[in-house]
This record gives sequence, structure tokens and C-alpha cells, in this order.
Amino acid sequence: MTGPKPNGRAGAPTPSRLRPRDVLRVAASGLRARPLRAVLSALGIAVGIAAMVAVVGISASSREEVTEQLEALGTNLLTVAPGQTLGGQQATLPEGSVDMVARVGPVTSVSAVGEVDASVYRSAEIEETHTNGLTVLATRTDLLDTVGGTVSSGRWLDDALAGYPTVVLGANAAERLGVSRTDGTVSVWLGDEWFTVVGTLDPVPLAPELDSAVLIGWPAAMEVLGFDGAPTTIYERSPESAVAAVRDVLPATVNPSSPEEVTVSRPSDALAAQAATDETLTTLLLALGGVALLVGGIGVANTMVIAVLERRSEIGLRRALGATRAHVRRQFLGESVLLAGLGGVGGAVLGGGLTAAFASTRGWPLALPAWVLAAAAGATIVVGALAGAYPAARAARMSPTTALSAP
Repeated sequence: MTGPKPNGRAGAPTPSRLRPRDVLRVAASGLRARPLRAVLSALGIAVGIAAMVAVVGISASSREEVTEQLEALGTNLLTVAPGQTLGGQQATLPEGSVDMVARVGPVTSVSAVGEVDASVYRSAEIEETHTNGLTVLATRTDLLDTVGGTVSSGRWLDDALAGYPTVVLGANAAERLGVSRTDGTVSVWLGDEWFTVVGTLDPVPLAPELDSAVLIGWPAAMEVLGFDGAPTTIYERSPESAVAAVRDVLPATVNPSSPEEVTVSRPSDALAAQAATDETLTTLLLALGGVALLVGGIGVANTMVIAVLERRSEIGLRRALGATRAHVRRQFLGESVLLAGLGGVGGAVLGGGLTAAFASTRGWPLALPAWVLAAAAGATIVVGALAGAYPAARAARMSPTTALSAP
């Protein structure tokens, strides 16, 4: 702080000035005088900022994970399934529908599964009425490449295994059946036969119905289990630029006589919808974080009002020594902004740490937008200024005599 100095005219002093660094130093000394109260007040701001940073960071990390999944798996997969007939009954797909789809020009790969009327258990002694929620699917050998699936352990069905009583288990099916070995020593009771487990799959994001399925070769299903050869789901891939066009022609291609009985869907749309749902939830949680920040701001305002009442003698002394009302106002406003700023920094660090920890446990990439930190800094300044406006104005209005005479 600079005191009165001659300004070149005899006896005319220049007014004192409170420079920004002086405001910071005086504000910091005021907070250091009551450290516990300052910490508790800043904690309220920190909780609100941490909540907002963590919510945005976790949501951004989740969307980044979905984006990476879509980039890795592709958004050009279409699934074809039977719909309903005009009479409301379940329709069926023709046996040759897979070959008809393969003849569509832009199609690069096509495969299919067919549901088999059979149940699968670990023991032949379990009654068939005790269902375990698993589906038995006849499977073409090119299925895994088409849907973008991967083998977790063991091997996939090839042309040699497809004709024998062997199965590959989806991720959930393996867990429910308690199968952990795929070395040929574990079998499951399927229909009236023992089938050897030769492999298990990782979860298939674009075909989640395979996770709870027991997959057997198409020829074995027809020979051993009486499968009729009609597919229940067809999986097709084509270039991204041709997806819309292929989607339009698939119903008539699969079932020329009744295209209205064919349902075509794009599995990647479900992942995109999930990301949109996460964004909506993020908005709600941000609002809750804003409420926490408001509560923290009220705490700062309460702290500053009490500080003004407790330091009336200090205010009177400063006014008597030449401090102007503007000086006093800046001092207490600076304390409020500094207090909120400390809470904001702590909250940003805490929120970033929570985001990193949560993303690490879920295996997500860490995505914390820079604008979140900038918004956190801006929010703390605004909250600090609003919370300190009334206490600072009240302190500035005190006259030196009134303040010095206060008990």
C-alpha cells in the first residue's frame, strides 16, 4: 500500500492506492488469522467443485470409451431378424436368406445364427423345467469375424469342429455354467448328448445376445439336434457409405414375398443411445453439483459476515490510519474470492483424482476436458465475489469512530 505523496503541487497529497498484490497480501493475512474457519468454509466450495469436475470427467471418459468401442467395432453392422406376420404370429426367415444377402453388391461379410429348441446343463440329472436362461444357437463358422467378437480361451468353431458335438460358450453362459477350462475335459449336457466345450468368448458389444448363448456348429445342430436350418438372426457388414442403402434393400432381399415381416436394426445405435443417456444424466448431476456449490457459497458469505463483526476494531483502526472505504471493501472482497479460490483449487484436484480413479477401475480412457477446469476457476471467482459483496460493503460503510468504539 502506498501512502500520501506530493503530486507536484504544494500541500496537495496524492490519494493512497491499494495495489492488487497488497489486496492479496492483506486478504491472505486475514485468512491466516483464523485457519480452521477458513478451511471449513473452503471445504464447502471444494465439495461443489469436486462434484462438478468429477461428474463431467466421468461422463466424458464414458463417452470416450463408447467412441473407442465404436471405432474399433465399426458402426457398419446390421442385423436382420424375423418380425411378425399380419396375423400377429412370429415370422421366420427363409433358409436361403443368408446367401441372398451375400449377393447384395456392397455387402462385405454376412453370417447367421439359428435358435435351436434345446436346453443346456452341466449335468444330465437336471430337469429340463429348471431353465437357466441360456440360448442354444446354431452358428456359422464366419460369425465371429462378422460381429467383431474375440475368443477368451480355447478356440472358435471351424469347418472341422462344426460337424461334431462341440460348443463355444458366450461370456455369460460360461459364467452361469461354471466353465473355466476349455482343454477338452469339460462337457455340457445339450439335448440328449454330451457336447465338449472347446472355447469361450469375450463379451460382444454389438451382439450382446451371444453373451448368454451356447454356440454349436450349423451341421452338428442339424444332424444331432434336429435344427431346421432356418436362421433367426443374420449379421451383415458393408462399407459405411453404403449402410443406409443396404438397410433399405435388406427386407425385400431376405424375404421377397413378405418384406414387412423382416426387421433390420443397427446395433451401434444402442451404444450411441447409451452415450446420449449418459449426457442427460450428466446434466442432472451437474445441477446437483451446482446446488452443493451454492451451499458452499452461502458458507463463505456467513464466514465473511462473522469476520466483519469480529474485526470492527481493525476496520476502525485502518480507517483512522487513512484507509478509504474502497480499501476496506477490496480487502474483504479479496478475502472472500481468495477463500473461494482455495476451495476451487482443492475441489478441482479432488474431482480430477476421483475421475482418474473411477476411469482406471473401469478400464476407461481418462478424458477431462480443459473447459471444465476453466469453468471451475470461473465459478469460484463468481461465487467468491457474490458471497463477499455484502460483507465487504457492510465493512466499508463503517465509520472509524463507530468501529473503534465497538466492543
